[in-house]
Amino acid sequence: MKRIKENLALEFAAVTDAAAIESAKWIGKGDGKAADKAAVDAMRDRFNRIDFRGEIVIGEGAKDEAPELYNGEKVGKGKAVCFDIAVDPLECTNSVAFGRPNAMSVIAVGPRRSLYRAADSYMEKIAVGPDAAHVIDLDVSVKENIGNIAKALKKEISEITVAVLDRPRHNNLIEEIRKTDARIQLFTDGDVAMAIATCLAESPVDVLMGVGGSTEAVLAAAALKCFGGELLCRWKPKEDHIPRLHAVGITDFDKIFKVEDLAKGDGISFTATGVISGPLLEGVVFKQNVIITHSMVITSSPKKVIFIKTYHYI
Repeated sequence: MKRIKENLALEFAAVTDAAAIESAKWIGKGDGKAADKAAVDAMRDRFNRIDFRGEIVIGEGAKDEAPELYNGEKVGKGKAVCFDIAVDPLECTNSVAFGRPNAMSVIAVGPRRSLYRAADSYMEKIAVGPDAAHVIDLDVSVKENIGNIAKALKKEISEITVAVLDRPRHNNLIEEIRKTDARIQLFTDGDVAMAIATCLAESPVDVLMGVGGSTEAVLAAAALKCFGGELLCRWKPKEDHIPRLHAVGITDFDKIFKVEDLAKGDGISFTATGVISGPLLEGVVFKQNVIITHSMVITSSPKKVIFIKTYHYI
């Protein structure tokens, strides 16, 4: 399979940079769809300036009836279709609309047929870093998973921190976690960042649990693959999403996906730029004559994490 060269992976940072800057102009203005559209338009425009050819295989937006780069859309000014692309031009739309933390612009890119092609819906997930990658199981209890993770990390259960998206659908999950005596870190949006945070030594998050977007699952898998972490997930669609999944041939909602199912082989890259500061990246900063952005580029071959601070002079 064709691998992504490092200079091309770095060019993708300009794509997320552009989307982050345009969406950041909508911070706190209460209009998430306008912020989303600004990010989508900027991302599409910047992609189409790069000398490569890619196809969007999973995008964010359909489940929320928001603007999107659509599945099957071709981007880039090259001629041959060479790469699969998963995108979330604005991860955490509501965070931007209401001025909350942890919003990013995110893309994952890999060789053809490396990224899982799926409709935009919801999945049940559990994600951990490399030290606990082989001990998690979606078919066992919350208590057993947390106990196994604690043993793998050589921690007491009371020292384990579980990140959970703050949604009513997770009320039972939260109660189960509390019964184990583990810590809980609730967050309003952005499970891509929280999944990746499980791999970072400086992060307090040990495990992500709960139901979140399928696009975010593919994006997180691309990053966790580079770190050696693991993400297990299976479909948990809303009732009105089922026809959408059936239309693309997805009928088995019991199948469990791993990182290698979602991001196959070598040559995967993950790129993100912060919009509002969160656990991974600082947000966009607007000054009188300059806009400052903070991005990260993660590649699987070679395994590398690059942090980029860019000054865009006006």
